[in-house]
Amino acid sequence: MRFIESIKLALSSLRAHTLRSFLTLLGVIFGVMTVVAVAAVIEGFFRYVDRTVTADLGTNTVIVDKYGMITSFDEFINASKRNKDLKLDDLAYLQERMTLAKDIGAQGDANAEVRSSDQKLTNISVRGVSAGMINIDTVQPEFGRYIDGSDNERRRNVVLVGSEIADKLFNKRDVTGREVKINGMPFEVIGVAKEQGSFFGQSRDEFIIMPLTAFQKYWGTRRSLTISIKAPDNANLDEVQDQVRMLMRARHRLGYSEKDTFGLVTAEAINNFVQAIFGIIAAVALGITSISLIVGGIVIMNIMLVTVTERTREIGIRKSLGARRRDILWQFLVESTTLSLAGGLAGLGIAWAISVLLTRFTPIPAELPIWAAVLAIAVSSGVGLIFGIYPAWKAAKLDPIVALRAE
Repeated sequence: MRFIESIKLALSSLRAHTLRSFLTLLGVIFGVMTVVAVAAVIEGFFRYVDRTVTADLGTNTVIVDKYGMITSFDEFINASKRNKDLKLDDLAYLQERMTLAKDIGAQGDANAEVRSSDQKLTNISVRGVSAGMINIDTVQPEFGRYIDGSDNERRRNVVLVGSEIADKLFNKRDVTGREVKINGMPFEVIGVAKEQGSFFGQSRDEFIIMPLTAFQKYWGTRRSLTISIKAPDNANLDEVQDQVRMLMRARHRLGYSEKDTFGLVTAEAINNFVQAIFGIIAAVALGITSISLIVGGIVIMNIMLVTVTERTREIGIRKSLGARRRDILWQFLVESTTLSLAGGLAGLGIAWAISVLLTRFTPIPAELPIWAAVLAIAVSSGVGLIFGIYPAWKAAKLDPIVALRAE
């Protein structure tokens, strides 16, 4: 019962001094709002990247390319000097020797100008894919079909286009059978991919896929390829990656102490790298914004000290009527904690509104995690409790006789 009464007293004090309470809580409101909003953006970013990378690469695919995951300019320079271009011979070598692969394919990448009869698009991503990519690529046709083995065998000038390419060139989706010109060369559209959306505002639907043999017919065979290995559903991806590394090192005749002359990439590796980088950024950002919570706590302590001074006579009356030190201590601790918690809830509400607005009106994803909401309530309560200890202790140790003399 004492706890409920203390809560009521605290709330009545807040209502009695509305403006002062609001100004007191600004630090806590801003601190909680910033911390939770930053947490929401970072959490949303992590999930967004994870969904996108997994959608593009798949969860059970190992990628072999010339560079792998480059994390610095120096690393890029060293890899440029050391690493070798990947060719069709590398693909054939892996296809013959991999025992932990369900499918193996390769692709080449370039950019090109694409035209219809009356529209032109520039700098469009063009991918040439081998026959094995039909079971690896996460791109799925909405109309028509994907590139198959016969297209590669016959070096056919056929393409699967992204949904946005179809929209921009022909102002419609189902454009199978239509002709497009890629760098001036005619190609027949045999499929239109399902819409994939965007990644931070950049479209993922502006691409063209053609047979690798047709790609090399126009872009040559000197470009390095990217080889994709899809593991069986029940396989351990680390074991698959180890086998790929062992075979590629044997293929490139590398000694025990020599570094890899190729790169390996998985969706998990990309996500772990992104989380590591933004985990550091998050720690710094949350550390800086947490300072406002400390400032808010100091303001609460100052106001509670003023409150103790203003209510000295009230404290004396309560003590003369039998209130013990711990009753007074408890009353003021509950009041400071309630005050801070009110600010925390207000900050949490504002942070939630910000995350909703960011997600709806900007390409920045924001997802308010449950742990951030719980943490906000716990931290704001803790701030009120910690910074309310000294004022509450000061009120509790007042001599009732001296307190009753106060004006």
